[in-house]
Amino acid sequence: MTTPAGYIATILLLGSGELGREFVIAAKRLGARVIACDAYANAPAMQVADACEVFSMLDGAALAEAIRKHQPDYVVPEVEAIRTEVLAEFEAAGTNVVPSARATIMTMNRDRIREVAAVELGLRTSRYRYAESLAEVEEAVSFTGLPCVIKPVMSSSGKGQSTVREAGAVAAAWDYAVANMRGDRARVIVEEFIAFDYEITLLTVRSREGITFCPPIGHRQERGDYQESWQPAAMSAQALADAQDMARKVVDDLGGYGLFGVEFFVRGEEVIFSELSPRPHDTGMVTLISQNLSEFDLHARAVLGLPVPEVELYGPAASAVILADRDSARFTFAGLAEALATPGGGVDLRIFAKPTTRPWRRMGVALARAEDTDTARRIAAEAAGKVRIAYD
Repeated sequence: MTTPAGYIATILLLGSGELGREFVIAAKRLGARVIACDAYANAPAMQVADACEVFSMLDGAALAEAIRKHQPDYVVPEVEAIRTEVLAEFEAAGTNVVPSARATIMTMNRDRIREVAAVELGLRTSRYRYAESLAEVEEAVSFTGLPCVIKPVMSSSGKGQSTVREAGAVAAAWDYAVANMRGDRARVIVEEFIAFDYEITLLTVRSREGITFCPPIGHRQERGDYQESWQPAAMSAQALADAQDMARKVVDDLGGYGLFGVEFFVRGEEVIFSELSPRPHDTGMVTLISQNLSEFDLHARAVLGLPVPEVELYGPAASAVILADRDSARFTFAGLAEALATPGGGVDLRIFAKPTTRPWRRMGVALARAEDTDTARRIAAEAAGKVRIAYD
């Protein structure tokens, strides 16, 4: 390892979006040196990192060269589409992959983590089948029944996901999933549609001291992308205990240290495992205003082997996304002062400084605290609506 004097460790961050940006800030506050990598220049995390590399994470040779060049103490994946076999090779040779190469391989692919949860650990999941062609998708739909959900085994933030309610929509859902997948595997998961009451993200930290949970986070999606999240999500003590038990089982099975975003559907008192991300979760951006330590602070502490205290919730809080509506490389933001002055709650903003826009691209997030989550949601949405993207 070649960490210069004055730093406690060198981190190679694979993926440099807005989640990576906040992680870099948290890690650097603790004395880490961070090299941010992504497929495009001037990505959000690169702007605050010590150095950067531009290459596709699916280019195994380029990935291996970056690891050899920087000799990091920790390799921290932040995106799904990575040549995970390269990470496994370097881990076998002594490189610390976060949380582990096995966990990265399992969770970067929905089929593998689903097998761990449903088959190996016996967790309650939806009924499901995999498919690699339209004909196989149609067979899988016959098994799960309609309505069902079709999504790529490798994607993020719900991209490529469709809820299919009639047979005539299956082909379009298959095409949409393949067009929006990450990586180079044309494979989807077809799963039973769960008529859930609500869904949550349970941020679960695995550190040297053991397991720590954040209060559950509720969220709402559109077009497969998160639009708002709030904390704490209202759920019964028994449902929360069941979710924590399942999260503990799957996180302990995966091993390693770091923060995991574990997603569940909840129907009455029944808790159903959905997905898991071995890193900070987009719905968890609400923790930037709701907790004493954000999900990024917690991830950085766990990765670096530092103590992780019990999480202190400041009070009900919410986040709401700020979206672009067109393609552009010439734009600016307006309305920030008005957004920050939104009455009724403590409001904050995060502008991600992405170099380009496209329709529905997440460009920032509004955050709010209030006396209850409903009020916090209303204030966050109002503040987000006041931020305008001005195009040249």
